[in-house]
Amino acid sequence: MRKSNPLLSPTNKFELGLQPTLAWTAILSFAFISAVFSLAGLGKILNLLFPGMALGVGIFLYFRYPILYLGFTWWLWFLTPFVRRLSDYRSSYTDPSPILLAPFLVTLVSSITFWKSLPKVASQGGLPYIFSVAAIGYGFFVGLIYRPPVTVCLALLDWLAPLLFGFHLFTNWRNYPSYRQNIQRIFLWGVLVMGIYGVVQFLIAPEWDKYWLVQAEFSSGGKPEPLQLNVWSTMASNRPFSTVMMAGLLLLLVNPNKGTLGIPSTAAGYLSFLLAKKRTTWGSWFLGLFILTGSLKSNTQIRLLVTILVTVLCVVPLTTLEPFSTILSSRFESLSNIEEDNSAAARQEAYSLALNDALNSFLGSGIGGPSFDSGILSILLDLGWLGTIFYLSGILLLLFSLFQWSAIRTDKFASAARSIVFATFVQLPLGLPHIGEQGMILWGFLSLGMAAQKYSQFQRDSQKQFFLPVETYDIDYEK
Repeated sequence: MRKSNPLLSPTNKFELGLQPTLAWTAILSFAFISAVFSLAGLGKILNLLFPGMALGVGIFLYFRYPILYLGFTWWLWFLTPFVRRLSDYRSSYTDPSPILLAPFLVTLVSSITFWKSLPKVASQGGLPYIFSVAAIGYGFFVGLIYRPPVTVCLALLDWLAPLLFGFHLFTNWRNYPSYRQNIQRIFLWGVLVMGIYGVVQFLIAPEWDKYWLVQAEFSSGGKPEPLQLNVWSTMASNRPFSTVMMAGLLLLLVNPNKGTLGIPSTAAGYLSFLLAKKRTTWGSWFLGLFILTGSLKSNTQIRLLVTILVTVLCVVPLTTLEPFSTILSSRFESLSNIEEDNSAAARQEAYSLALNDALNSFLGSGIGGPSFDSGILSILLDLGWLGTIFYLSGILLLLFSLFQWSAIRTDKFASAARSIVFATFVQLPLGLPHIGEQGMILWGFLSLGMAAQKYSQFQRDSQKQFFLPVETYDIDYEK
């Protein structure tokens, strides 16, 4: 019988989960040093030490323990903004903060995979990635003409890091079973940790969060008072947080290894997801759920409906309790009163001012330009029609391939990945789901879906070859 990997089981004992020792020594040493420097008020030193240590650990894990590299990368995206806030609170506010470079640097380690695979990328089915990379490269060089190099380079990290990480997952499709189990475990714990902290953040408004909210002038985060925050938990703002939670909550529905963590993860995850108060991602979750349900086999659909019923029984009673009930009720009511929604009106005004420029932008002004709360406008203004066609063609070709794959019904995780990708992509008119943390969700799960497709095809081809007549094999017995 095949032995299970202790790293991939969410319900194993603590000591089994910390193997291999060398890898976990590096990870825990990094976490311990970061915590000590943050609490000791040595934030100025940590500003440089944190990204440097993270990059060192990331390179080590990439070459020696590739599965742990994935987990380390995802957790950096989940927790680095929290480390930044705690560090700034104990020392002084730093903007821009070098600490926030850590997840980008570690993610870019996966560019090694892209470089190694470049000569054969077209034959492996990776041409859509080349289209999108070429578009980003075009936007980068155009941006250098119009904008400061530092601004353009920082924007390049936002655009390129998620794509290269996705390509890394796609290229290593042979590891898909391990990736699938590992990603489910990462997001199970991620939803639990970020969900619990999100609820705590809403109830008590920790001092470091209030300090950062005031210093950063982050108006979308709400008021720096208990019960007045729009939850963003351990992340940088409520939009990327709610997108990550949307993905994690959809994964929970198909995770067969939730164990005892299932109920607390579900309760805390959905409550914090609602407290983020992002209506776009609420709608995206419903769309993702609809696609997920329709893409499964009938017997699996029944089990999923039972899981959804249990989820409703866990979450609805919590939303009826004060102080959650009043806050959430007012937000739900705004869904039917868009005309009186100030944020929607401001967004429409900004769109109308930028729309004409975007539609007439053939060459674009390069990445790193003014930010609009619309991916479509931002892509058109930054890349122009020329770059936009190539960039979106890459995404749409991969997405079309996923929806053409009929055998996906047999793989619940792949079905969930596809629903997550579509639910994220449809946010493009009202957000920026293609870059940064949200880009990690889009490109990460898009590539996991493609890896699942290639792995499934490989299995089918292997089975066909296995059942061929013996005389069809050309066997060299001397080797």
